[in-house]
Amino acid sequence: MLVAIMLIFILFFSSLGIITRHSSLEKVPSVVGKNAQDATDLLEANGFEVAITDSVYIDTAAPMSVIRQSPDADASVKIHRTIYLTVNRAVAPLIDMPDLRGFSYKSAELYLKSLGLKVGDTSYTPDIARNAVKEQLLNGKPVDPGTKINMGSAISLVLGNGEGEDELNVPDLVGMTVSEARLYLSNKNLSISAVMATEPINDTANAYISRQSPLPFSTLSPGEIVANKIRPGQLIDIWISNTAPQKSNNDSSELAPNQ
Repeated sequence: MLVAIMLIFILFFSSLGIITRHSSLEKVPSVVGKNAQDATDLLEANGFEVAITDSVYIDTAAPMSVIRQSPDADASVKIHRTIYLTVNRAVAPLIDMPDLRGFSYKSAELYLKSLGLKVGDTSYTPDIARNAVKEQLLNGKPVDPGTKINMGSAISLVLGNGEGEDELNVPDLVGMTVSEARLYLSNKNLSISAVMATEPINDTANAYISRQSPLPFSTLSPGEIVANKIRPGQLIDIWISNTAPQKSNNDSSELAPNQ
């Protein structure tokens, strides 16, 4: 009896591995990109358990398709191992529209991407704040902050072009030093663009402006002088020298813009 009992125990434990397939390994098939149901059927047919543990939304992926799997494809695992799947949602979730007004274009683009939104078309409107967001549009219509919109939506942005709507008279900078002109122009939301020297200059900031473009005035006919216009945000080119120029009231109108 003792020998028989020992034989039964030996046979039982030696066959346990065969019964449970304890040492049997299988390669995990790749199911990323497949429909969730098709992926489940394939994995179960290969002896694996399946659990869908998470869902995300990617507008470029098919609804209810597998986005990730764990363990990864081709991993060798024991039979009956549970394969965890992350699937793409069938319907885009709703999120709150952010307030992008005042953001730079780059900041708005990064913020939209972080929320799962996309940048649509861009257009420009006169405004001093160059490339700052002035308006946000969804399907061509303004969308208020806090409005519920679908993740993946494309938001179009209206940006400032760096120029104001109001026109100013072109200021006469001839005779000013460069530093004086920069301070004067900053109060009018104007700036100096190119600085060209007519002779070797040691101190640019204290050099004198001898010419400029655009000109403050234009002569339409003998004796008829009109003021030229400029918008805030636009630029003025200047020519500089070491000595202050001698000019009369009409000097500016006699200079061609490309001089």
